[in-house]
Amino acid sequence: MRASIRAELRSIRPLDAMENDHLTDALAWVESGAELCRLAKPATPPKHLVAYFAVVDDGHILLVDHRNAQRWLPTGGHVEPGEHPRQTVARELKEELGLAPGHPIAAPLMVTCTTTVGLTAGHVDVSLWYVVHAERTQPIVFDEGEFLAARWFVFDQVPFARSDPHMPRFIAKLAADHPPGTRRGAVVSR
Repeated sequence: MRASIRAELRSIRPLDAMENDHLTDALAWVESGAELCRLAKPATPPKHLVAYFAVVDDGHILLVDHRNAQRWLPTGGHVEPGEHPRQTVARELKEELGLAPGHPIAAPLMVTCTTTVGLTAGHVDVSLWYVVHAERTQPIVFDEGEFLAARWFVFDQVPFARSDPHMPRFIAKLAADHPPGTRRGAVVSR
């Protein structure tokens, strides 16, 4: 599994010096032999792997108002021991939105190493940011225990002040890689 995660990281082309630093840190962490997955909530070990996935459609991104983080975030979750991060995306897509991917999950677009905030603040999430395509007209049934709301935002109208600190950089990278007018697949209901 460590080799698979290393391969996911090596597939990423950094946007800027900050992402290059995060990529270097993440690769060194993987190589260190440290436990990569969260073993106990909320933060054991205090640095662990997360798979974010941005659900997108034609210049829009679906974000959820996350209860614990108290921010608008892409959906995603902790990578379980023995689970490939792309499997995490498929699992969390079903658990959090009641959907299944209608296309293969591609390599991650971005990596970040972020100290968490909100109700479970203080640990480090090493986040692989994936992209999943859906149609905005598709019904979304979100996990109300985990999220207050789910909403589509135009890329330039994301509530950056109340989102992941790396969201502006991710949106810039996403817009360059998935410009408006881009449709690459669909998500299907369970």
